[in-house]
Amino acid sequence: MLKDKVVLISGASSGIGAWTAALLAEKGAIPILTGRNRARLEEEARRIKGKCAYYVMDVTKQEQIDQTVEAIIRKYGKIDILLNNAGYGQFESFADMPAESFSAMMDTNYMGIVRCVKAVLPQMLKRGSGHIVNIASMAGKIPSAKSTSYTATKHAVLGFTNSLRMEMRPLGIAVSAVNPGPIDTAFFTLADPSGSYVSNVRWFMMKPRYVAKKIVSVMERRKEEVDLPLAAAIGIKLYGIVPRFADRVFGGLFNRK
Repeated sequence: MLKDKVVLISGASSGIGAWTAALLAEKGAIPILTGRNRARLEEEARRIKGKCAYYVMDVTKQEQIDQTVEAIIRKYGKIDILLNNAGYGQFESFADMPAESFSAMMDTNYMGIVRCVKAVLPQMLKRGSGHIVNIASMAGKIPSAKSTSYTATKHAVLGFTNSLRMEMRPLGIAVSAVNPGPIDTAFFTLADPSGSYVSNVRWFMMKPRYVAKKIVSVMERRKEEVDLPLAAAIGIKLYGIVPRFADRVFGGLFNRK
């Protein structure tokens, strides 16, 4: 099903982006790795067994995104799937985090997705097919203390994804959201430099390969949304039914930053 599909991946120089690229290549797809660090992109591309390519691309720069998309289409003639994975977090109290940090995170985590979709969508609309997969977060559904900025960006991603899905469904383009909980990646180097949050939730953290396999499954099945892991999916359902009760139950766990 994924054989010969051209998949553009943002944030592919490490973590779940790099793992997903490797798994896609194993299935015969052509992953296009993008990110800001050329050396790391080169390293990940060398590890992939199969066809692939990489481009330096910063999701906060529309011109750079447009140039990358144009280069990919010139080379391969299409982009079948867009995986919006680039993003970062910073766990800090609202009182201590400057407004500029809120703006910068929204520019990457949310507007980065908007920019990439804007660049890729026209050729999908022209062909009447395509798939957009946005990596959101469990944080977009279950908020926690000291992540007001990150949570807000992921709420925005989910709102954007759900609305875009309604627009694109009759046009032959699938739109999906993947909402993972904590993943054992370099994400926490910036988000949790003290390591206190990681030590408290390590038992709950998922391996990046596991999450990557779920992302590939979403692409194969064109599934609209998946919450990871199962415990988080149950928690999200509980939060939707009785949010104040869920605040008390889960707050003690996820507020340990």
